[in-house]
Amino acid sequence: MIQVPKLKHTDKNAFFLIAGPCAIEGEEIAMEIAERVGEITDKLGIPYIFKGSYRKANRSRIDSFTGIGDEKALNILAKVAQRFDLPTTTDFHTDEEAAMAANYVDILQVPAFLCRQTNLLVAAAKTGKVVNIKKGQFLSPEAMAFARQKVIDSGNDQVWLTERGATFGYTDLVVDFRGIPVMRSLGSPVVMDCTHSLQQPNQASGVTGGKPALIETIAKAAIAVGADGIFMETHPNPSVAKSDAANMLPLDNLEGILTKLLRIREAVL
Repeated sequence: MIQVPKLKHTDKNAFFLIAGPCAIEGEEIAMEIAERVGEITDKLGIPYIFKGSYRKANRSRIDSFTGIGDEKALNILAKVAQRFDLPTTTDFHTDEEAAMAANYVDILQVPAFLCRQTNLLVAAAKTGKVVNIKKGQFLSPEAMAFARQKVIDSGNDQVWLTERGATFGYTDLVVDFRGIPVMRSLGSPVVMDCTHSLQQPNQASGVTGGKPALIETIAKAAIAVGADGIFMETHPNPSVAKSDAANMLPLDNLEGILTKLLRIREAVL
């Protein structure tokens, strides 16, 4: 079911990895991350998809970083794909943006807050690209059947579903790992977003917090219960990242975590 152009190591029976910076901050940092993650995943035999948001539309404050310009960021995604021969993904935010983003990336990611927007899902489906729908923090895993079906009914059966935690009070999220097998039973690959699920939103400062020390824990549990893919936002120095600095994985920690996840995968298969 994993049909993505340029996706390597699909014969290894490993989970696939979606990883990159939260937002495209510039060409140099995007290339650095793509190169290093590509080297690690080639070494370990893990299928890798580069992720970067060309724009961050859902921000807490009006002065929060939103992007470097849509066309500039999308062109950087295209350069990453060409230079490293990697598939790429990005999120989009309106019906009109689906076709625009599809010209540059292989997978369209539907943001969690927008996962019930029918027109958005239909527009994504009509591009013919793989559509990765992130489960809303306000939805049960079972409810994702309807979001998935909207894409399928629009003529596109290449649908992935991503777990990213459920709202717990006003300023925290919790992951119910029962949701992974529930969503897998619908017939689509399921991804665990190990970084956004550790966000602490709605802080008094207007800057989202996070618990990055638990990224490895979330990832291990997800692989143990059968997740097909792992999503992690990573950065050489998360403290200076322009978006989601509080919950990204330091790039230096990635190889060690992935090595452990492969062992778990081998044990549970």
